[in-house]
Amino acid sequence: MLLLNYMMRRKTDSKHYCVNVTSVTIVREKIFLEPGEYEMSEAGQARRIEDVIEDCLSGAVAGTASERIIEWVDTDAAGHQHNSVIMRFVEAAESKLFRELELPEYFPIAPRVRQEVDYKAKLFFGQHVTTVLRIDRLGEKSLSFSFKVFGHEHEGRPIVEAASGKFVTACVPLGALSSASWPDNVRRAIMGG
Repeated sequence: MLLLNYMMRRKTDSKHYCVNVTSVTIVREKIFLEPGEYEMSEAGQARRIEDVIEDCLSGAVAGTASERIIEWVDTDAAGHQHNSVIMRFVEAAESKLFRELELPEYFPIAPRVRQEVDYKAKLFFGQHVTTVLRIDRLGEKSLSFSFKVFGHEHEGRPIVEAASGKFVTACVPLGALSSASWPDNVRRAIMGG
């Protein structure tokens, strides 16, 4: 089983690559690819999941990727993933990102205020899945995220984009009834400073 750990943070406007056995860090300007661009390379070969992750994380403020396996409990009566598993995987990637940023104080003050998911393909029991999560925008009081969930090659099927979506969290300090500006330490950690 291939276990990979990915993290990306913007530190400068220049290209920066750091690659080793357990992590890939990429910073460069590129738009989020459209659905269908992940399955095949120009040569007609199935793309590697590492390439898909690199493409997805490029240009993000910060981001990460996490790998899971579709377990029996993740499937429904139709034999593929239940719709709720996608957001569980996204929330696990969000948790991983903020652990990597060393910001455990993020979760008690960051409720979701908007969320959307587009389901595009099925995932099956035993299939490896990678969730790529990126912070697209750090606002004064909110964070805008986007995500894509990919099924790895499985039983003759190529890499597939199973779902994508966006969500927004807002900074609501403990005990407060409305949003406030993100604390300076949260802003610095997200921006890589």
